[in-house]
Parts: sequence; C-alpha cells; structure tokens
Amino acid sequence: MPLTPARPVRKSINPFRTLQVHRNFRLFWTGQTVSLIGTWMQQVGQGWLALELTNSAFMVGLVSAAGSFPVLLLSLYGGVVADRRSKLRIVVVCQALLLIEAVALWWFTWAGRINIAWLLALTTLGGVISAFEIPARQAMIVELVSKEDLVDAIALNSGGFNLARIVGPSIAAIILAKFGLAWCFGINALSYFAVLSSLARIKLPPWTPVQFLVSPAEQLKQGLRYIRSSRAVSGLMGVIAVYSIFGFQYLTMMPVVARDVLHTGASGYGLLLTFVGIGALTGALSLAGLGVRIRRGRLFNATAYAFAGLTILFSLMRTVHLAALVLLFLGLTMLINGALANGILQSVVPDELRGRVMATYVFVYVGFTPIGSFIAGAMARFVGVQWAIFTGGLVMLAYSLWAFWKYPEIRAV
Repeated sequence: MPLTPARPVRKSINPFRTLQVHRNFRLFWTGQTVSLIGTWMQQVGQGWLALELTNSAFMVGLVSAAGSFPVLLLSLYGGVVADRRSKLRIVVVCQALLLIEAVALWWFTWAGRINIAWLLALTTLGGVISAFEIPARQAMIVELVSKEDLVDAIALNSGGFNLARIVGPSIAAIILAKFGLAWCFGINALSYFAVLSSLARIKLPPWTPVQFLVSPAEQLKQGLRYIRSSRAVSGLMGVIAVYSIFGFQYLTMMPVVARDVLHTGASGYGLLLTFVGIGALTGALSLAGLGVRIRRGRLFNATAYAFAGLTILFSLMRTVHLAALVLLFLGLTMLINGALANGILQSVVPDELRGRVMATYVFVYVGFTPIGSFIAGAMARFVGVQWAIFTGGLVMLAYSLWAFWKYPEIRAV
C-alpha cells in the first residue's frame, strides 16, 4: 500500500506566536517597545520645539536630518563593528548612551537653556549613537528567533515600533498641553531603563571572538561586492533608497502640514501621527499573521505602488479628518513595504555577511532620509509643503514602475 505523503505543517495564524515561543525575543520586544514610546514622544517634541524656536519649515527639516545624517556617514562602519563584536553588547552600550542624550535634552529644555544650536547638536549626537546601534540591533534579531520565524519577528518588531507610534504621540500631546515640552524628553529618558532591564535578562550563548584575516575596510568591500552581485538585492536596495529619500517627507513635514495646511495645533499633530501608527500596527499584525503564506516579492511590489499613491493623495488633503483617514492606510502600506524589504534581505543574506548587509540597509533606509528632509524643507520654502510631498510621491511611483520592470527578480523572491 503506497504511503500517503505527509502534509506540510501550516504555521499558526496567531500573529503573536513568535513572542510566545521565543523568550529572548519577547524580552527584547517588550523593553524595546516601551522605550520606543518614549522615543516617539521625543520625536514629537523635537519637531514642535524646532518650529517654536525658528518658525521655519526648513529648520524643522534640518533638525530631522540632523538625527539621520550621521547614520549616512557611519552606519557602514557600524555594520563592520557588528560583525566583529558582540551585537548584544553593542546594543546595550548604545542604549545607555541614548539615555544620557535624552537626559541632556530634558535638562536644557527644562532649564530654559535650549536653543536651535543645542537642539541640533543633541539630535546629531543621537544620530551618531544610532549609526552603531541600529545595524547591531537589526543583525541581532536572527539570534533571538529561529530562521523560519525571522519574517514574523521583523513584522512584530515593526509592529512594536508602530504601537509606540500610536501611544507615544498621544501621550506627548497630553504632556505638551499639561506639563510642557521638556517632559516629553524626560519621560523618554526614563523609558530607556525598560529596554536596558530587558536586554540584561536576555540569555545568548557566550560570544566567541572571530579571528578575521582581512581588514575592516576589506570586510566592507566584501559586503558591497555581494550586494552588487545579486540582482534581487541590488534592485531591492535601489527601491529602498528612493523610498527613503521621498517616502518619509510627509512625516518630516507633518508639523508644518498640521499647523499651516490643516490649521491645527500640537494635539492635532499628535492625532495625525497616531493614525499613521494605527495603520502601521494593523499592517504589522497582518503581516505577522500571514507569515509564509504570502509571495513576499509580489506584495512588496503592490505596497510600493500603494505607498506612492497614498503619499500623493495625502498631499491633496485640506481637512484633519480626511488627512487622518488617508494616513491610516498610508501607515499600513508603509509598514508592510518596509518590513518586507527588511525580511527579504535578512532571509537571503549569508550569516557571515549579515551585519554588513544590514548596515548597508540601515545606511540606505535611515541614512538617506536626511536627503529627503533637506529636499522637502527646501521645496516647502519655495513652492509650499503640499507640492513638496506631492512631488515625492510622484518620484516614488515613477521609480517603482521602472525598477520592477528592470529587476523582475524582486517579484520572484
């Protein structure tokens, strides 16, 4: 009698299964999410503080760029460091340094000594630390879960980020109204104790130093050669680069849109960011629940077009309620698109190159953002903030049409 082939085991549709199964990831996710609530409070405070200090859309963009520009300069070297050192230790040290930066920002604002120069300096310092922390944190996720749960873990990690995007601005709006800007930064400083406590409880095998026979510069070249040699990876990196420059301009310019286009205050600004977060959290949970059932390349293709189209639509909004509705779907497509890009890269990259390839991803995804901030700020100054956002969406749409025709390998992943 012939044997009946075993049916493949289907993964649970429970989007939280990875948190239940992997203790280390659960600890990391919990502490990181609490800390990110504080980080989003600080982001809201920084944007509004820059507008209060200068009354300039360009300076709002410059402050945003100051936090990302160091990532552009230093993250590739940060990836080499991540491949040569304990990733967990790097993350712990950097989180402690970010705590110090948040305390300094709180004190300067609370004491009435803050000015645009200090705001730019402290924001830049945070960017320098992040240039080493983000590549190590991204590359560490695979050590906290099994490889088959990697895409789900990345989706949940993005979900935590966007849960914080919902809660953080909402709390920030209350804090701004009741206690003032300084306490957005003070609560962020306190939130770092949550992530440091969680990281201290993670148990990983002892890190064994690796003997490298080549210099850090040669290691970096090896990573870049791998990216160039893979059409799927290089094509994907191109899409990520364009979307990093033009896809986040609507977030950078949100304080200006809230005040000058939608005619609302700090509470309305927080509401708009909250709707972005609700959409993104919905996207993260949906992606984690779908797991391996989806063709990631095709979904990445579809969400790229939706992301661009919704950005154009948002630029045309004139009322807070319609803008919030569009931001709900914009947040959803932004999250799924970004999480898929990260997951596709993590699933195809060799372990020995993971830190460097993910550092290149961070270099592009985060480091190119200040370019978009400068462009958006300059365009908003001369042609208006709505035209700046509209143009960015149009560029993304045009590039996506070309890229998915030029690199069909992306859809096949």
